[in-house]
Amino acid sequence: MLNLIFGDAVVWGSLLGILIMLIMSGYFTYMFIHNSDPDVEDKGAK
Repeated sequence: MLNLIFGDAVVWGSLLGILIMLIMSGYFTYMFIHNSDPDVEDKGAK
């Protein structure tokens, strides 16, 4: 049964899409938390 499911290209496309969304969500969450740190100086503002 699993061989039939994972042999389908639609399943792999969906899993790839979910994986890309999880990676992007983690990246943007990290960037939001990192850029919200009040102790970090903005060196490009001078």
